[in-house]
Amino acid sequence: MIAGGGTGGHLYIGIALARELQRRDPERDFLFVGTRRGLEARIVPQEGFRVEFIVSAGLKKMGLLPAVRNFLLIPRSLLQARRIIRTFAPCVVVGVGGYSSGPVVLAAWWLGKPTLIMEPNAYPGLANRLLAPVVDRVALALPDAGRYFRKKGIVTGIPVREEFRCIRTRVHGADDFNLLIYGGSQGSRALNSIVCAALPELRELGAVVRLVHQTGEKELEEVRRAYRVAGVEGDVQAFFPNIYRQFENADLILARAGASTVAEVTAAARAAILVPFPGAADDHQTRNARALEKHGAARMIPESEWEPGRLGREIRFFMEHPEKISRMEAAARRLAKPEATIQIANLIEQLASGAQATQ
Repeated sequence: MIAGGGTGGHLYIGIALARELQRRDPERDFLFVGTRRGLEARIVPQEGFRVEFIVSAGLKKMGLLPAVRNFLLIPRSLLQARRIIRTFAPCVVVGVGGYSSGPVVLAAWWLGKPTLIMEPNAYPGLANRLLAPVVDRVALALPDAGRYFRKKGIVTGIPVREEFRCIRTRVHGADDFNLLIYGGSQGSRALNSIVCAALPELRELGAVVRLVHQTGEKELEEVRRAYRVAGVEGDVQAFFPNIYRQFENADLILARAGASTVAEVTAAARAAILVPFPGAADDHQTRNARALEKHGAARMIPESEWEPGRLGREIRFFMEHPEKISRMEAAARRLAKPEATIQIANLIEQLASGAQATQ
């Protein structure tokens, strides 16, 4: 059982793990558990897996009344999760993050099921800190988080879909430059605003620059309208389900710095300008971006530093210095953890073997 989702970052971790475990034994059965409003409701069936739903919501970054209302959902979430677990009878329950992950993992512990959770950041989120005493294993993206989980934590990296690791090296030239704007599965208002404001200056660069822009559902029409008004061509979509194809064609990626995005950038060995989300819990996106910048794998530019003309200057710089892109790609490749999916799948199989041995 794989619990969590809400965003593509959480969801695709679970899909990558399911694919690896399925590759090892096609007879294995998988069930995803999430919420109806998350991406899992649409993406999981498209990927060929079953999904069931519980009612769950977050507790952080909201007012008092919404937080109290969501807190009162926890008993209901636990009972729904307990019912699904008893019916499906999983050997292992894996929490990949998102609102539904915590109640399902906690219910699994309640029922005596082996559990594993993913911790993608240097500083664990509230749910994982609360789950630390009861889970059996924790797969860590970064060693910094190890002190919160003691011997349960194992540094593995973050799983990404196999297609990211198979992306070919791109030849960079000044006569053909592709920029991918990637705000994650839900899009980024700040990235959308940065690009829309820069469209007139990008038009001056001519057809040599091609923009591929994932906006998120909420701002799709607004961004498309800005492109039309500016007279700029671009492939503007709310969501690219096979985003690795857009990664393969990109010379440069303008992105947030969430853990999954960072893992995809390094696995694909692509150069990136990272704009951390300043409202992220514990400012973990800034830490992620700084880690890549320190190793020469990305350039970090905070939201506050995006004055008019900045994006055009950045693109011109990289167009005129393709060797800088190649160096960033090489540095990203060195930071990648291509064995993350395999290592975590191994941990899951170990937990499953222990559970079956005690039955």
